[in-house]
Amino acid sequence: MRKNSSKVVDGIERLAQRSLFKAVGLTNEDLQKPLIAVVNSWNEVNPGHKHLRELAEFVKRGISQAGGTPLEFNTIALCDGIAMEHDGMRMVLPSRDLIADSVELMVRAHGFDAMVMLASCDKIVPGMLMAAVRLNIPAIIVTGGPMQAGKWRDRNNLNSGDAYEMVGAYYAGKFTLEDLAEFEDCVCPGVGSCSHMATANTMSTVTEALGMSLPGCGTTAAVDAAKLRLAEESGRKIMELLAKGITPRQIITRESIVNAIRYVLAVGGSSNATIHLPAIAHEAGIPLTVDIFDELSRQTPHISSLTPGGSYTIHDLHRAGGVQAVLKRLEPQLHLDALTVSGQTVRQNLAKVVIKDEDVIRPLDNPYHAEGGIAVLKGNLAQNGAVVKQSAVAEEMLTFTGTAKVFDREEDAMDAIYHGRIKPGDIVVIRYEGPIGGPGMREMLGATSAICGMGLDKQVALITDGRFSGATRGPAIGHVSPEAAEGGVIGLVQDGDIIKIDIPNRSLELLVDEDELERRRAKWVPRPTTEIGYLARYAKMVNPIYKGATLKIDC
Repeated sequence: MRKNSSKVVDGIERLAQRSLFKAVGLTNEDLQKPLIAVVNSWNEVNPGHKHLRELAEFVKRGISQAGGTPLEFNTIALCDGIAMEHDGMRMVLPSRDLIADSVELMVRAHGFDAMVMLASCDKIVPGMLMAAVRLNIPAIIVTGGPMQAGKWRDRNNLNSGDAYEMVGAYYAGKFTLEDLAEFEDCVCPGVGSCSHMATANTMSTVTEALGMSLPGCGTTAAVDAAKLRLAEESGRKIMELLAKGITPRQIITRESIVNAIRYVLAVGGSSNATIHLPAIAHEAGIPLTVDIFDELSRQTPHISSLTPGGSYTIHDLHRAGGVQAVLKRLEPQLHLDALTVSGQTVRQNLAKVVIKDEDVIRPLDNPYHAEGGIAVLKGNLAQNGAVVKQSAVAEEMLTFTGTAKVFDREEDAMDAIYHGRIKPGDIVVIRYEGPIGGPGMREMLGATSAICGMGLDKQVALITDGRFSGATRGPAIGHVSPEAAEGGVIGLVQDGDIIKIDIPNRSLELLVDEDELERRRAKWVPRPTTEIGYLARYAKMVNPIYKGATLKIDC
Protein backbone atom coordinates (compact mmCIF):
# COMPACT_ATOMS: atom_id res chain seq x y z
CA MET A 1 0.00 0.00 0.00
CA ARG A 2 3.06 2.28 0.22
CA LYS A 3 4.50 1.38 -3.17
CA ASN A 4 5.23 5.00 -4.10
CA SER A 5 5.60 6.83 -0.79
CA SER A 6 8.11 4.31 0.59
CA LYS A 7 10.54 5.36 -2.13
CA VAL A 8 10.26 8.95 -0.94
CA VAL A 9 10.35 8.62 2.86
CA ASP A 10 11.90 5.28 3.89
CA GLY A 11 15.53 4.66 4.79
CA ILE A 12 18.52 6.64 6.03
CA GLU A 13 18.97 8.23 2.60
CA ARG A 14 15.54 9.89 2.88
CA LEU A 15 16.32 11.84 6.05
CA ALA A 16 16.04 15.17 4.20
CA GLN A 17 12.67 14.25 2.65
CA ARG A 18 11.26 13.20 6.04
CA SER A 19 12.49 16.42 7.61
CA LEU A 20 10.63 18.44 5.01
CA PHE A 21 7.42 16.47 5.56
CA LYS A 22 7.86 17.04 9.30
CA ALA A 23 8.15 20.76 8.62
CA VAL A 24 4.47 20.71 7.61
CA GLY A 25 3.53 18.86 10.81
CA LEU A 26 3.66 15.19 9.87
CA THR A 27 4.89 12.61 12.39
CA ASN A 28 6.85 9.40 12.02
CA GLU A 29 3.56 7.54 12.36
CA ASP A 30 2.00 9.62 9.56
CA LEU A 31 4.92 8.85 7.27
CA GLN A 32 4.54 5.11 7.78
CA LYS A 33 0.98 5.23 6.45
CA PRO A 34 0.07 5.47 2.76
CA LEU A 35 0.23 9.07 1.51
CA ILE A 36 -3.06 9.98 -0.11
CA ALA A 37 -3.33 13.09 -2.31
CA VAL A 38 -6.46 15.15 -1.84
CA VAL A 39 -6.51 16.98 -5.15
CA ASN A 40 -8.72 20.01 -4.72
CA SER A 41 -9.80 22.61 -7.26
CA TRP A 42 -11.24 24.98 -4.64
CA ASN A 43 -11.16 28.70 -5.32
CA GLU A 44 -13.20 31.79 -4.51
CA VAL A 45 -13.93 32.68 -8.15
CA ASN A 46 -15.96 29.74 -9.38
CA PRO A 47 -19.33 29.03 -7.66
CA GLY A 48 -19.01 25.36 -8.55
CA HIS A 49 -15.82 25.20 -6.49
CA LYS A 50 -16.35 27.67 -3.65
CA HIS A 51 -17.57 24.93 -1.29
CA LEU A 52 -14.92 22.31 -2.06
CA ARG A 53 -12.72 23.32 0.85
CA GLU A 54 -15.34 21.96 3.27
CA LEU A 55 -15.81 18.80 1.19
CA ALA A 56 -12.07 18.20 1.30
CA GLU A 57 -12.14 18.19 5.11
CA PHE A 58 -14.65 15.34 5.03
CA VAL A 59 -12.56 13.46 2.48
CA LYS A 60 -9.50 13.80 4.71
CA ARG A 61 -11.50 12.63 7.71
CA GLY A 62 -12.47 9.47 5.83
CA ILE A 63 -8.89 8.83 4.75
CA SER A 64 -7.60 9.23 8.29
CA GLN A 65 -10.29 6.95 9.68
CA ALA A 66 -9.25 4.24 7.22
CA GLY A 67 -5.54 4.44 8.01
CA GLY A 68 -4.11 6.83 5.44
CA THR A 69 -2.29 10.15 5.66
CA PRO A 70 -4.16 12.75 3.59
CA LEU A 71 -2.25 15.67 2.06
CA GLU A 72 -4.16 18.32 0.14
CA PHE A 73 -3.03 20.44 -2.79
CA ASN A 74 -4.84 22.59 -5.33
CA THR A 75 -5.13 23.00 -9.06
CA ILE A 76 -6.84 25.67 -11.15
CA ALA A 77 -10.56 25.77 -11.91
CA LEU A 78 -11.87 28.24 -14.50
CA CYS A 79 -15.57 29.15 -14.60
CA ASP A 80 -16.94 28.80 -18.12
CA GLY A 81 -19.86 31.09 -17.37
CA ILE A 82 -17.68 33.96 -16.18
CA ALA A 83 -15.26 33.42 -19.08
CA MET A 84 -18.09 33.42 -21.65
CA GLU A 85 -18.47 35.96 -24.47
CA HIS A 86 -15.01 37.50 -24.22
CA ASP A 87 -11.37 36.59 -24.71
CA GLY A 88 -11.30 34.65 -21.44
CA MET A 89 -13.20 31.77 -23.06
CA ARG A 90 -10.11 30.97 -25.13
CA MET A 91 -8.45 29.85 -21.91
CA VAL A 92 -11.07 27.33 -20.82
CA LEU A 93 -10.61 24.25 -23.01
CA PRO A 94 -6.79 24.56 -22.86
CA SER A 95 -7.06 24.60 -19.05
CA ARG A 96 -8.25 20.97 -19.13
CA ASP A 97 -4.86 19.69 -20.21
CA LEU A 98 -3.02 22.06 -17.88
CA ILE A 99 -5.05 20.67 -14.97
CA ALA A 100 -4.15 17.10 -15.94
CA ASP A 101 -0.49 18.05 -16.25
CA SER A 102 -0.39 19.88 -12.91
CA VAL A 103 -1.91 16.92 -11.08
CA GLU A 104 0.54 14.55 -12.74
CA LEU A 105 3.51 16.70 -11.69
CA MET A 106 2.42 17.04 -8.06
CA VAL A 107 1.57 13.36 -7.60
CA ARG A 108 4.67 11.96 -9.26
CA ALA A 109 7.02 14.42 -7.58
CA HIS A 110 5.81 13.58 -4.06
CA GLY A 111 5.25 9.85 -4.28
CA PHE A 112 1.54 9.65 -3.50
CA ASP A 113 0.06 6.17 -3.26
CA ALA A 114 -3.52 7.10 -4.19
CA MET A 115 -5.71 10.17 -4.61
CA VAL A 116 -9.17 11.58 -4.07
CA MET A 117 -9.96 14.38 -6.51
CA LEU A 118 -12.52 17.15 -5.95
CA ALA A 119 -13.99 19.04 -8.90
CA SER A 120 -17.29 20.37 -10.19
CA CYS A 121 -17.21 22.14 -13.50
CA ASP A 122 -16.79 21.80 -17.21
CA LYS A 123 -13.08 21.24 -17.89
CA ILE A 124 -11.93 20.46 -14.36
CA VAL A 125 -13.73 17.13 -14.04
CA PRO A 126 -12.38 15.76 -17.36
CA GLY A 127 -8.94 17.16 -16.54
CA MET A 128 -8.98 15.22 -13.27
CA LEU A 129 -10.15 12.06 -15.04
CA MET A 130 -7.38 12.40 -17.61
CA ALA A 131 -4.83 12.72 -14.81
CA ALA A 132 -6.29 9.72 -12.98
CA VAL A 133 -5.95 7.48 -16.02
CA ARG A 134 -2.49 8.79 -16.86
CA LEU A 135 -1.12 8.25 -13.34
CA ASN A 136 -3.05 5.00 -12.84
CA ILE A 137 -2.84 4.95 -9.06
CA PRO A 138 -6.04 4.24 -7.08
CA ALA A 139 -8.32 7.27 -7.50
CA ILE A 140 -11.85 8.45 -6.77
CA ILE A 141 -13.52 11.64 -8.00
CA VAL A 142 -15.81 13.58 -5.64
CA THR A 143 -17.89 15.95 -7.74
CA GLY A 144 -19.12 19.08 -6.00
CA GLY A 145 -22.80 18.78 -6.94
CA PRO A 146 -25.32 21.02 -8.69
CA MET A 147 -26.44 24.45 -7.56
CA GLN A 148 -30.01 24.91 -6.42
CA ALA A 149 -32.33 26.18 -9.17
CA GLY A 150 -33.17 29.87 -9.24
CA LYS A 151 -36.61 31.44 -8.90
CA TRP A 152 -37.82 34.78 -10.25
CA ARG A 153 -41.41 36.04 -10.14
CA ASP A 154 -43.49 33.20 -11.60
CA ARG A 155 -40.52 31.38 -13.11
CA ASN A 156 -38.90 28.41 -11.38
CA ASN A 157 -36.02 26.11 -12.25
CA LEU A 158 -33.83 28.93 -13.53
CA ASN A 159 -30.13 28.54 -14.23
CA SER A 160 -27.24 30.50 -15.70
CA GLY A 161 -28.29 29.60 -19.24
CA ASP A 162 -31.49 31.59 -18.68
CA ALA A 163 -29.35 34.59 -17.75
CA TYR A 164 -27.73 34.64 -21.18
CA GLU A 165 -31.10 34.34 -22.92
CA MET A 166 -32.40 37.18 -20.75
CA VAL A 167 -29.98 39.57 -22.45
CA GLY A 168 -31.38 38.63 -25.87
CA ALA A 169 -34.91 39.08 -24.54
CA TYR A 170 -33.95 42.57 -23.31
CA TYR A 171 -32.66 43.53 -26.77
CA ALA A 172 -35.92 42.18 -28.21
CA GLY A 173 -37.78 44.64 -25.98
CA LYS A 174 -39.33 42.04 -23.67
CA PHE A 175 -37.76 43.26 -20.40
CA THR A 176 -36.49 46.45 -18.83
CA LEU A 177 -33.14 47.17 -17.21
CA GLU A 178 -34.90 47.01 -13.85
CA ASP A 179 -36.16 43.51 -14.70
CA LEU A 180 -32.63 42.42 -15.56
CA ALA A 181 -31.20 43.78 -12.31
CA GLU A 182 -33.81 41.91 -10.29
CA PHE A 183 -33.32 38.74 -12.31
CA GLU A 184 -29.54 38.58 -11.90
CA ASP A 185 -29.88 38.53 -8.11
CA CYS A 186 -32.12 35.43 -8.28
CA VAL A 187 -30.95 33.20 -11.09
CA CYS A 188 -27.91 31.65 -9.35
CA PRO A 189 -28.90 31.29 -5.68
CA GLY A 190 -25.74 29.70 -4.28
CA VAL A 191 -22.76 27.43 -4.71
CA GLY A 192 -22.57 24.43 -6.99
CA SER A 193 -22.37 23.69 -10.69
CA CYS A 194 -25.08 25.38 -12.78
CA SER A 195 -28.33 23.52 -12.22
CA HIS A 196 -29.06 22.05 -15.65
CA MET A 197 -27.68 19.23 -17.76
CA ALA A 198 -25.01 21.45 -19.22
CA THR A 199 -21.37 20.44 -19.41
CA ALA A 200 -20.62 20.63 -15.69
CA ASN A 201 -23.40 18.29 -14.65
CA THR A 202 -22.95 16.16 -17.76
CA MET A 203 -19.31 15.48 -16.88
CA SER A 204 -20.03 15.08 -13.16
CA THR A 205 -22.69 12.50 -13.82
CA VAL A 206 -20.57 10.89 -16.56
CA THR A 207 -17.92 10.37 -13.87
CA GLU A 208 -20.43 8.29 -11.93
CA ALA A 209 -21.56 6.48 -15.09
CA LEU A 210 -17.90 5.67 -15.84
CA GLY A 211 -17.58 4.18 -12.38
CA MET A 212 -15.10 6.76 -11.08
CA SER A 213 -17.29 8.24 -8.32
CA LEU A 214 -19.54 6.57 -5.79
CA PRO A 215 -23.19 5.92 -6.66
CA GLY A 216 -25.30 9.02 -6.04
CA CYS A 217 -22.41 11.46 -6.14
CA GLY A 218 -23.15 12.92 -9.59
CA THR A 219 -26.58 14.39 -8.81
CA THR A 220 -26.43 15.05 -5.06
CA ALA A 221 -26.77 18.82 -4.60
CA ALA A 222 -23.84 20.95 -3.48
CA VAL A 223 -25.73 22.11 -0.37
CA ASP A 224 -27.05 18.67 0.59
CA ALA A 225 -25.50 17.11 3.70
CA ALA A 226 -25.48 13.84 1.78
CA LYS A 227 -22.65 15.33 -0.27
CA LEU A 228 -20.53 15.62 2.89
CA ARG A 229 -21.23 12.01 3.74
CA LEU A 230 -20.29 10.93 0.21
CA ALA A 231 -17.04 12.86 0.53
CA GLU A 232 -16.17 11.10 3.79
CA GLU A 233 -17.13 7.70 2.37
CA SER A 234 -14.94 8.42 -0.67
CA GLY A 235 -12.03 9.03 1.69
CA ARG A 236 -12.59 5.65 3.32
CA LYS A 237 -13.18 3.93 -0.01
CA ILE A 238 -9.87 5.06 -1.49
CA MET A 239 -8.06 3.04 1.17
CA GLU A 240 -10.06 -0.01 0.18
CA LEU A 241 -9.17 0.48 -3.49
CA LEU A 242 -5.52 0.89 -2.52
CA ALA A 243 -5.59 -2.33 -0.49
CA LYS A 244 -7.17 -4.19 -3.43
CA GLY A 245 -4.90 -2.60 -6.02
CA ILE A 246 -7.84 -1.27 -8.08
CA THR A 247 -6.65 1.50 -10.41
CA PRO A 248 -8.39 3.76 -12.96
CA ARG A 249 -7.32 1.74 -16.00
CA GLN A 250 -9.20 -1.24 -14.56
CA ILE A 251 -12.30 0.96 -14.35
CA ILE A 252 -11.98 3.20 -17.41
CA THR A 253 -12.09 0.70 -20.25
CA ARG A 254 -13.70 0.74 -23.69
CA GLU A 255 -16.74 -0.97 -22.11
CA SER A 256 -17.17 1.63 -19.36
CA ILE A 257 -16.69 4.47 -21.84
CA VAL A 258 -19.42 3.01 -24.04
CA ASN A 259 -21.65 2.84 -20.96
CA ALA A 260 -20.90 6.50 -20.24
CA ILE A 261 -21.63 7.56 -23.83
CA ARG A 262 -24.97 5.75 -23.74
CA TYR A 263 -25.76 7.60 -20.51
CA VAL A 264 -24.95 10.97 -22.14
CA LEU A 265 -27.19 10.16 -25.09
CA ALA A 266 -30.04 8.97 -22.87
CA VAL A 267 -30.15 12.19 -20.83
CA GLY A 268 -29.44 14.64 -23.67
CA GLY A 269 -26.09 15.61 -22.16
CA SER A 270 -23.68 18.25 -23.36
CA SER A 271 -22.02 18.00 -26.75
CA ASN A 272 -18.76 18.75 -24.91
CA ALA A 273 -18.79 15.09 -23.89
CA THR A 274 -17.75 14.38 -27.48
CA ILE A 275 -14.50 16.23 -26.73
CA HIS A 276 -13.79 14.98 -23.22
CA LEU A 277 -14.57 11.27 -23.43
CA PRO A 278 -12.24 10.75 -26.42
CA ALA A 279 -9.53 12.66 -24.51
CA ILE A 280 -10.00 10.44 -21.44
CA ALA A 281 -9.95 7.36 -23.67
CA HIS A 282 -6.74 8.63 -25.28
CA GLU A 283 -5.04 8.69 -21.88
CA ALA A 284 -6.05 5.05 -21.43
CA GLY A 285 -4.68 4.10 -24.85
CA ILE A 286 -8.17 3.47 -26.22
CA PRO A 287 -8.72 4.79 -29.78
CA LEU A 288 -11.97 6.76 -29.89
CA THR A 289 -13.34 9.46 -32.17
CA VAL A 290 -16.54 11.46 -32.28
CA ASP A 291 -18.11 8.94 -34.68
CA ILE A 292 -18.90 6.51 -31.86
CA PHE A 293 -21.39 9.01 -30.44
CA ASP A 294 -23.42 8.90 -33.63
CA GLU A 295 -23.21 5.12 -33.88
CA LEU A 296 -24.51 4.69 -30.33
CA SER A 297 -27.05 7.50 -30.67
CA ARG A 298 -28.88 5.55 -33.33
CA GLN A 299 -29.27 2.69 -30.83
CA THR A 300 -29.82 4.58 -27.56
CA PRO A 301 -33.12 6.40 -26.99
CA HIS A 302 -33.39 9.79 -25.29
CA ILE A 303 -35.30 8.89 -22.10
CA SER A 304 -34.76 11.84 -19.77
CA SER A 305 -35.78 15.33 -20.90
CA LEU A 306 -33.66 17.73 -18.85
CA THR A 307 -33.03 21.45 -19.08
CA PRO A 308 -31.82 23.23 -21.14
CA GLY A 309 -33.46 21.22 -23.91
CA GLY A 310 -36.21 19.67 -21.79
CA SER A 311 -38.43 20.46 -18.83
CA TYR A 312 -36.91 18.60 -15.86
CA THR A 313 -33.95 19.71 -13.77
CA ILE A 314 -30.91 17.86 -12.50
CA HIS A 315 -32.64 17.83 -9.10
CA ASP A 316 -35.65 16.07 -10.62
CA LEU A 317 -33.26 13.48 -12.01
CA HIS A 318 -31.75 13.01 -8.54
CA ARG A 319 -35.20 12.52 -6.98
CA ALA A 320 -36.03 9.96 -9.68
CA GLY A 321 -32.99 7.89 -8.73
CA GLY A 322 -30.13 9.77 -10.38
CA VAL A 323 -27.44 8.30 -12.60
CA GLN A 324 -27.93 4.79 -11.27
CA ALA A 325 -31.62 4.86 -12.20
CA VAL A 326 -30.76 5.93 -15.76
CA LEU A 327 -28.24 3.10 -15.95
CA LYS A 328 -30.88 0.74 -14.57
CA ARG A 329 -33.16 1.74 -17.44
CA LEU A 330 -30.33 1.24 -19.92
CA GLU A 331 -29.34 -2.08 -18.34
CA PRO A 332 -30.11 -4.21 -21.44
CA GLN A 333 -27.63 -2.10 -23.45
CA LEU A 334 -24.80 -1.83 -20.91
CA HIS A 335 -21.59 -3.69 -20.23
CA LEU A 336 -22.62 -4.85 -16.77
CA ASP A 337 -19.35 -6.42 -15.72
CA ALA A 338 -17.50 -3.10 -15.81
CA LEU A 339 -15.80 -2.39 -12.47
CA THR A 340 -16.49 0.77 -10.42
CA VAL A 341 -14.85 2.56 -7.48
CA SER A 342 -17.52 1.13 -5.20
CA GLY A 343 -15.51 -2.08 -5.55
CA GLN A 344 -18.48 -3.65 -7.31
CA THR A 345 -19.47 -4.07 -10.93
CA VAL A 346 -22.18 -2.06 -12.66
CA ARG A 347 -24.41 -5.13 -12.40
CA GLN A 348 -23.93 -5.32 -8.63
CA ASN A 349 -24.48 -1.56 -8.19
CA LEU A 350 -27.77 -1.75 -10.09
CA ALA A 351 -29.17 -4.82 -8.30
CA LYS A 352 -31.32 -2.84 -5.85
CA VAL A 353 -31.79 0.42 -7.80
CA VAL A 354 -35.38 1.65 -8.11
CA ILE A 355 -36.63 4.16 -10.70
CA LYS A 356 -38.85 6.55 -8.76
CA ASP A 357 -40.41 8.62 -11.55
CA GLU A 358 -41.45 7.02 -14.84
CA ASP A 359 -41.64 10.35 -16.68
CA VAL A 360 -38.32 11.81 -15.57
CA ILE A 361 -36.67 8.53 -16.62
CA ARG A 362 -38.90 6.95 -19.23
CA PRO A 363 -38.93 3.29 -20.32
CA LEU A 364 -36.87 2.40 -23.38
CA ASP A 365 -40.05 1.70 -25.35
CA ASN A 366 -41.57 5.10 -24.53
CA PRO A 367 -38.71 7.58 -24.96
CA TYR A 368 -38.81 11.31 -25.56
CA HIS A 369 -36.93 10.65 -28.80
CA ALA A 370 -36.10 7.38 -30.48
CA GLU A 371 -32.47 8.43 -30.88
CA GLY A 372 -30.00 9.77 -28.35
CA GLY A 373 -29.32 13.42 -27.66
CA ILE A 374 -26.28 13.92 -29.92
CA ALA A 375 -25.89 13.56 -33.68
CA VAL A 376 -22.73 13.80 -35.81
CA LEU A 377 -23.25 15.46 -39.20
CA LYS A 378 -20.97 15.08 -42.20
CA GLY A 379 -20.78 16.60 -45.67
CA ASN A 380 -18.58 18.93 -47.68
CA LEU A 381 -18.83 21.52 -44.89
CA ALA A 382 -17.69 19.03 -42.23
CA GLN A 383 -15.74 16.17 -43.76
CA ASN A 384 -14.52 14.98 -40.35
CA GLY A 385 -17.83 15.70 -38.68
CA ALA A 386 -19.80 18.33 -36.81
CA VAL A 387 -21.83 17.89 -33.64
CA VAL A 388 -25.36 18.94 -32.72
CA LYS A 389 -27.40 18.33 -29.59
CA GLN A 390 -30.38 17.09 -31.56
CA SER A 391 -32.60 16.54 -28.52
CA ALA A 392 -32.58 20.33 -27.95
CA VAL A 393 -33.63 21.21 -31.53
CA ALA A 394 -37.25 22.02 -32.38
CA GLU A 395 -38.88 19.52 -34.73
CA GLU A 396 -39.31 22.08 -37.51
CA MET A 397 -35.58 22.92 -37.47
CA LEU A 398 -34.25 19.37 -37.83
CA THR A 399 -34.02 20.10 -41.56
CA PHE A 400 -33.26 23.66 -42.58
CA THR A 401 -31.87 25.44 -45.62
CA GLY A 402 -30.70 28.99 -45.12
CA THR A 403 -28.47 31.84 -46.21
CA ALA A 404 -25.01 32.19 -44.69
CA LYS A 405 -24.05 35.26 -42.67
CA VAL A 406 -20.34 34.84 -42.03
CA PHE A 407 -18.29 36.12 -39.08
CA ASP A 408 -14.66 35.52 -38.20
CA ARG A 409 -15.22 36.30 -34.50
CA GLU A 410 -17.99 35.54 -32.03
CA GLU A 411 -18.17 39.19 -30.94
CA ASP A 412 -19.08 40.34 -34.46
CA ALA A 413 -21.85 37.74 -34.68
CA MET A 414 -23.21 38.77 -31.28
CA ASP A 415 -23.34 42.40 -32.35
CA ALA A 416 -25.25 41.46 -35.51
CA ILE A 417 -27.75 39.32 -33.59
CA TYR A 418 -28.43 41.90 -30.88
CA HIS A 419 -28.86 44.74 -33.37
CA GLY A 420 -31.29 43.03 -35.72
CA ARG A 421 -28.98 42.23 -38.64
CA ILE A 422 -29.80 38.51 -38.47
CA LYS A 423 -33.15 37.68 -40.08
CA PRO A 424 -35.36 34.60 -40.30
CA GLY A 425 -33.88 32.18 -42.80
CA ASP A 426 -30.27 33.08 -41.99
CA ILE A 427 -27.56 30.68 -40.89
CA VAL A 428 -24.96 32.37 -38.72
CA VAL A 429 -21.48 31.00 -39.49
CA ILE A 430 -18.78 31.73 -36.91
CA ARG A 431 -15.31 30.51 -37.84
CA TYR A 432 -11.67 30.70 -36.75
CA GLU A 433 -12.88 29.68 -33.30
CA GLY A 434 -11.59 26.08 -33.32
CA PRO A 435 -8.90 24.76 -30.98
CA ILE A 436 -6.15 25.76 -33.43
CA GLY A 437 -7.68 28.88 -34.94
CA GLY A 438 -9.13 30.42 -31.80
CA PRO A 439 -6.84 29.34 -30.40
CA GLY A 440 -8.71 27.61 -27.60
CA MET A 441 -12.12 26.80 -29.12
CA ARG A 442 -14.51 29.21 -27.47
CA GLU A 443 -18.04 28.24 -26.49
CA MET A 444 -20.81 30.08 -28.31
CA LEU A 445 -23.46 30.09 -25.59
CA GLY A 446 -23.69 33.86 -25.89
CA ALA A 447 -24.53 33.68 -29.58
CA THR A 448 -27.03 30.84 -29.28
CA SER A 449 -28.67 32.42 -26.24
CA ALA A 450 -28.95 35.72 -28.11
CA ILE A 451 -30.71 33.92 -30.97
CA CYS A 452 -33.09 32.22 -28.51
CA GLY A 453 -33.66 35.40 -26.52
CA MET A 454 -34.50 37.30 -29.70
CA GLY A 455 -37.10 34.63 -30.50
CA LEU A 456 -35.23 33.36 -33.57
CA ASP A 457 -34.38 29.82 -32.45
CA LYS A 458 -37.01 28.33 -34.79
CA GLN A 459 -35.99 30.52 -37.72
CA VAL A 460 -32.18 30.84 -37.56
CA ALA A 461 -29.39 28.25 -37.25
CA LEU A 462 -25.78 28.63 -36.17
CA ILE A 463 -22.73 26.75 -37.45
CA THR A 464 -19.23 27.08 -36.01
CA ASP A 465 -15.85 25.41 -35.74
CA GLY A 466 -16.04 26.50 -32.12
CA ARG A 467 -18.11 24.67 -29.58
CA PHE A 468 -21.20 25.16 -27.43
CA SER A 469 -21.97 25.19 -23.77
CA GLY A 470 -24.09 22.31 -22.62
CA ALA A 471 -26.64 25.04 -21.84
CA THR A 472 -27.16 25.62 -25.56
CA ARG A 473 -30.46 24.78 -27.17
CA GLY A 474 -31.75 25.20 -30.71
CA PRO A 475 -30.19 24.36 -34.10
CA ALA A 476 -26.60 25.02 -33.05
CA ILE A 477 -24.01 22.95 -34.94
CA GLY A 478 -20.45 23.04 -33.63
CA HIS A 479 -17.09 21.25 -33.75
CA VAL A 480 -17.01 21.64 -37.55
CA SER A 481 -13.92 19.77 -38.69
CA PRO A 482 -11.61 20.48 -40.42
CA GLU A 483 -11.74 23.91 -38.81
CA ALA A 484 -11.11 27.11 -40.77
CA ALA A 485 -7.53 27.42 -39.51
CA GLU A 486 -6.75 23.97 -40.94
CA GLY A 487 -8.07 24.99 -44.37
CA GLY A 488 -11.51 23.48 -43.81
CA VAL A 489 -14.39 24.38 -46.12
CA ILE A 490 -15.97 26.49 -43.36
CA GLY A 491 -13.14 28.96 -44.07
CA LEU A 492 -14.35 29.30 -47.68
CA VAL A 493 -18.00 30.14 -46.94
CA GLN A 494 -19.15 33.58 -48.12
CA ASP A 495 -22.13 35.75 -47.23
CA GLY A 496 -25.13 34.70 -49.29
CA ASP A 497 -24.07 31.08 -49.77
CA ILE A 498 -26.81 28.51 -49.22
CA ILE A 499 -26.29 25.84 -46.57
CA LYS A 500 -28.48 22.77 -46.10
CA ILE A 501 -28.81 21.13 -42.68
CA ASP A 502 -30.41 17.69 -42.46
CA ILE A 503 -30.03 16.31 -38.94
CA PRO A 504 -32.11 13.13 -39.41
CA ASN A 505 -29.91 12.17 -42.37
CA ARG A 506 -26.74 13.48 -40.64
CA SER A 507 -25.89 15.86 -43.46
CA LEU A 508 -24.28 19.33 -43.53
CA GLU A 509 -23.73 20.69 -47.02
CA LEU A 510 -22.54 23.98 -48.48
CA LEU A 511 -24.45 24.28 -51.75
CA VAL A 512 -21.58 25.74 -53.76
CA ASP A 513 -20.13 23.79 -56.70
CA GLU A 514 -16.67 22.29 -56.37
CA ASP A 515 -15.12 24.47 -59.09
CA GLU A 516 -16.08 27.61 -57.19
CA LEU A 517 -14.76 26.15 -53.94
CA GLU A 518 -11.45 25.41 -55.68
CA ARG A 519 -11.21 29.02 -56.86
CA ARG A 520 -11.82 30.22 -53.31
CA ARG A 521 -9.35 27.69 -51.91
CA ALA A 522 -6.61 28.97 -54.22
CA LYS A 523 -7.01 32.46 -52.74
CA TRP A 524 -7.29 31.35 -49.10
CA VAL A 525 -4.41 32.12 -46.76
CA PRO A 526 -4.13 31.08 -43.10
CA ARG A 527 -5.15 33.81 -40.69
CA PRO A 528 -2.11 34.92 -38.65
CA THR A 529 -2.23 34.76 -34.87
CA THR A 530 -0.79 37.26 -32.44
CA GLU A 531 -1.09 34.97 -29.44
CA ILE A 532 1.85 34.54 -27.07
CA GLY A 533 2.41 32.33 -24.04
CA TYR A 534 0.29 29.31 -23.26
CA LEU A 535 -2.23 29.75 -26.09
CA ALA A 536 0.53 30.08 -28.69
CA ARG A 537 2.00 26.79 -27.49
CA TYR A 538 -1.46 25.23 -27.32
CA ALA A 539 -2.23 26.12 -30.95
CA LYS A 540 0.92 24.29 -32.08
CA MET A 541 0.33 21.26 -29.85
CA VAL A 542 -3.41 20.58 -30.10
CA ASN A 543 -4.91 17.80 -32.21
CA PRO A 544 -8.11 18.30 -34.26
CA ILE A 545 -11.37 18.42 -32.37
CA TYR A 546 -12.72 15.11 -33.70
CA LYS A 547 -9.86 13.46 -31.80
CA GLY A 548 -10.84 15.20 -28.57
CA ALA A 549 -8.46 18.18 -28.85
CA THR A 550 -5.80 16.12 -27.13
CA LEU A 551 -2.25 17.42 -27.12
CA LYS A 552 0.49 16.08 -29.38
CA ILE A 553 3.50 14.63 -27.62
CA ASP A 554 5.92 14.82 -30.54
CA CYS A 555 6.08 18.52 -31.23
